[in-house]
Amino acid sequence: MKHVLFSLLTFVLLLLNTQGQQEEREPDKTVADQFVKNYNAGDYEAIFASFSEAMQEALPMPRAKLFFAGVKTQYGNVVERTLISSAGAPLYKTRCERGTFALTLNVGATGKIIGLYIKPYTEVDLPKMERTKTSLILPFHEEWTLFWGGDTPEQNYHVSAHPSQKHAMDFVIRDERGRSYRTSGQNNEDFYAFGKELIAPCDGEIILVVEGVKDNKPGVMNPFFPTGNTVVLKTDNLEYMVFAHFKQRSIKIEQGQRVKQGDLLGLCGNSGNSSEPHLHFHVQNGEDMNPATGVKCFFAEIFVNGEKQSGYSPVRNEKVKNK
Repeated sequence: MKHVLFSLLTFVLLLLNTQGQQEEREPDKTVADQFVKNYNAGDYEAIFASFSEAMQEALPMPRAKLFFAGVKTQYGNVVERTLISSAGAPLYKTRCERGTFALTLNVGATGKIIGLYIKPYTEVDLPKMERTKTSLILPFHEEWTLFWGGDTPEQNYHVSAHPSQKHAMDFVIRDERGRSYRTSGQNNEDFYAFGKELIAPCDGEIILVVEGVKDNKPGVMNPFFPTGNTVVLKTDNLEYMVFAHFKQRSIKIEQGQRVKQGDLLGLCGNSGNSSEPHLHFHVQNGEDMNPATGVKCFFAEIFVNGEKQSGYSPVRNEKVKNK
């Protein structure tokens, strides 16, 4: 249960993070100080009361009490809390009586906690990765359009998002009119991308599957589960590929499974922090997005606007497909 909870709350934070200030914001400090005070006092009801309504639904009171009691049993009281990252949701090195854990608190506009993540703290020394080394194909069939992608904020809003997403790409399917839907775009089935197969761009190991998030109505997003139904694939070159917004209950692989290039991962959906069916795809240099940084993705051989390109990283509005 603890492992599942950690995994769930990790992805509550993913894609919500944006480039933050270099110092702790006063609202974040106030909430974090109160959280530690309540935790040390064993007042788990007060911690629960500091959650947003959506957070309380995701982690009801009985489970919250068991969770924090388990953390207290393992680590004891908090002795010292040190901010180690303020990019997006603050990340704290939290030294306790019997060990140290990493604490991430995501505080909403109302001052309530909308995301929380606790895991054992380890010093991270991630490899520097400027670009992908693995030979990749595009993670889909047919021709798709890159809605966001490139190295500048004008091409790609992800550039100024969390460092792990700075080279992220959002793909849709557009017709000759430039539209991503057939008629009115009022339901998911009207979008060309919805239900399309998403495939493994290379061989690798599936290290995480998040499944069960409902698909949104177009135009209505779900910021509490930002990546929605999600798959993370680790390559043999230790590149971590994140695929987000799968259709609910469409993922065809399991955590721990080895896949081959071209294997079916699942179907494109509209789950999570997504306003229409599309694929969010990015590569990072570590499993944990908090210390990770994004890796620029190059595809071995693809067609870009009808022309063959080798070793290419596409940019916004380009139409791309495999051979």
